[in-house]
Amino acid sequence: MDTVIKGTVVVAGTARSRLLASSEPLSFWGGYDQVTGEIIDRRHPLSGQMGAGKIIAVPFTRGSSTTTGILLESVRAGVAPAGIITNEPDAYLALASIVADEMYKKSFPVIAVGGEVFGKFKSGMDIEITEEGTIRVMDGGEVGSDEMDSDEMDGNEIENDQ
Repeated sequence: MDTVIKGTVVVAGTARSRLLASSEPLSFWGGYDQVTGEIIDRRHPLSGQMGAGKIIAVPFTRGSSTTTGILLESVRAGVAPAGIITNEPDAYLALASIVADEMYKKSFPVIAVGGEVFGKFKSGMDIEITEEGTIRVMDGGEVGSDEMDSDEMDGNEIENDQ
């Protein structure tokens, strides 16, 4: 049974990939290699993982507008994340995706979910993001337990599809 989460669309788009998830914020400046797509911040729990083509879930970004530059360059190089899920809207991530669309006609979805829901994401889940901000955790990659059916958490609806 798939789990469906209605997130807040920060930047619309679609993606489907395995998830890399962390409860720690990520500094893309010095933390994400814009040439290879590797997470290179050696103090970060996702260090050494390839973010290229994956959906990345981090609560927010550390740093400043350099996040936008690093992600923009990673889009140009073809090693950007497929999508990003956060627990609150992040202007720097949104700006990177919007500018990438303008410059390269490539972008990635950015979706925000509430903190309680965000904490349920685990690396390795098979995730699909829709244009409408729906996040589908494909069968076998549970986000929560049965008591989460049709509950509303932090303004984001969660339901299990059969």
